[in-house]
Amino acid sequence: MAVREATVPDIGGYDDVPVIEVLIKVGDTLSEGAIVALIEEAANASTPAGATASRAEGESTVAPKAEAANAKTETAPAASPAKLETPSPAPPPAKTEAAASAPLSAVHESTLDPEAGAPHVPAAVFDAARVLPEQVPHASPAVRAFARELGVDLSRVKGSERGGRISRENVSAFVKDALGGAASAATGAKGGEFSVITWPKVDFARFGEITTEPLAKIRKISGANLARNWAMIPHVTQFDRADITGLEALRVELNEENAKAIAKGALPKLTMLAFLVKAVVAGLQKFPGFNASLDAAGETLTLKKYFHIGFAADTPNGLVVPVIRDCDRKGVMQIAIESGVLAAKARDGKLGPAEMSGGCFSISSLGGIGGTAFTPIVNAPEVAILGVSKSDTQPVWNGAEFAPRLLLPLSLSYDHRVIDGAAAARFTAYLAQVLGDFRRVLL
Repeated sequence: MAVREATVPDIGGYDDVPVIEVLIKVGDTLSEGAIVALIEEAANASTPAGATASRAEGESTVAPKAEAANAKTETAPAASPAKLETPSPAPPPAKTEAAASAPLSAVHESTLDPEAGAPHVPAAVFDAARVLPEQVPHASPAVRAFARELGVDLSRVKGSERGGRISRENVSAFVKDALGGAASAATGAKGGEFSVITWPKVDFARFGEITTEPLAKIRKISGANLARNWAMIPHVTQFDRADITGLEALRVELNEENAKAIAKGALPKLTMLAFLVKAVVAGLQKFPGFNASLDAAGETLTLKKYFHIGFAADTPNGLVVPVIRDCDRKGVMQIAIESGVLAAKARDGKLGPAEMSGGCFSISSLGGIGGTAFTPIVNAPEVAILGVSKSDTQPVWNGAEFAPRLLLPLSLSYDHRVIDGAAAARFTAYLAQVLGDFRRVLL
């Protein structure tokens, strides 16, 4: 049997690279650019992927090629020459999904290459006896890593490449279908959710005394929504601080002026929430991309011209989000009145569905409790939410000296599919400007 050598350049000091799939068979005629084999990925994700074969003087040479130019290739070359022998094709080594998705430390141990001075990761060893080969999804390590990042169970994805191999495009298409609900009907999953490992079942009574109680209905509903939003929305949180020294002085002054009316219940006591709502409206007017909703398929963005702001209300039974409507047409005092009424109804469990729907943007304020920052979960189908922590007096340099200033921590979580980091930074910076000088609301 004739054996030809395919030279793999630049694999980073590795003596051996496992062949995970041979794409040619006996009798095939190779043309320039043909794909010969897939090798175990050795370099990091920034290394250009791709391997093609060209024929020169009877030798097949595997050379790097851009992934965009050949989307079928899933390999990544790394650093020093090595030999790859390709005798008559053999079936690809069987891999288990459990081993492929396990933490890195559970698959192999990393050692240090004394010459290169960089971590040397031996090839993972897979036990073919653990599962039947025909039941293992056929995909390269790069595609498996891509699927793990998105939380996709490859056993649910149909491969369109040769031999049923799953490509990145197949995974992306599955995600798109899942977001649109198509995967739900095909897989039996609820709401387009991705498959996850089984929740651990533990007999806690074995370890000590316990009591059990049913989860409140509100917590069940809000928990399901929070879990969906966290899993389906790529969250990023932008942190900033607003100097509210002057605004807090104004708030205290207004409450003192209205002390008698507040005592009689004719007026509510002004809290920072009412000012935050007006500041957010100003931000949404300046940055309309934040006053939007993305459809389930992730293809159509709806921009809203109304300004309904929700606020997280902590109740004995769990978290609810009442919505104040048309905040752009209302003053701070009117917003304070309506938020007080809605908060009271929330505590009494009397909020109706209409009073919790139609929101454009949500505010979660923990300032009365404490904390310095947190990551609020976007309230789908909104694209952003503002978290507010406890204000704190800190020394701030004013150009001549350090002066005490009251700073309010802001935590803006946003849907990265719709909003990029620069826009989020500008939005929070603008909110800080408005809260620092509330006259900007009038502009």
